[in-house]
Amino acid sequence: MKESHKSDFRKSCIKRLEFSSRFLKFYKDKKTVEKLEKFIELYNFKNILLYIPMSMEVDVLPLINKLRKRQINVFVPFMYKDSFKLVRYRLPLQKKRFGIREPNNSFCIQPRIDLAIVPVVGMDKEWKRIGFGKGMYDRFFYRLDYKPTIVFTQLTLCKANETLSNKYDIQADFVITN
Repeated sequence: MKESHKSDFRKSCIKRLEFSSRFLKFYKDKKTVEKLEKFIELYNFKNILLYIPMSMEVDVLPLINKLRKRQINVFVPFMYKDSFKLVRYRLPLQKKRFGIREPNNSFCIQPRIDLAIVPVVGMDKEWKRIGFGKGMYDRFFYRLDYKPTIVFTQLTLCKANETLSNKYDIQADFVITN
């Protein structure tokens, strides 16, 4: 029963985000990125996991560029097996599975990240992530032997008033939206 509620909630949030991404997206992106930048400066994070945005997600590319100029290590997901590994953000980006853009694979030792900025479709009552349903972020964080600070971000807050998550779903330390 919970899975069908979760699926319905996911669909509802995606519709809301698609609608939201057509209206005032530039403004919402800018405001959210400004908040993220202040948060990073406040806590002085040095190794950060970000993401390559899809159209309904907060466009963090300007933030990535600023952080790289400040000599902060920026990593992004590279789909690998049933989850992903971290690779340094660099151009060119290529479209891969599910329409997600990624840099080329790099064969570096997996870094220890201080901060993970994670896009969400929605959140449940427990502030746990509702994503696209593939479980890649959940598997990635489950396999880490430490816990970085996790920040969820989204264009428009979409939060359920009930628990929809499973015990393995990741939970936010902070949520930043416009």
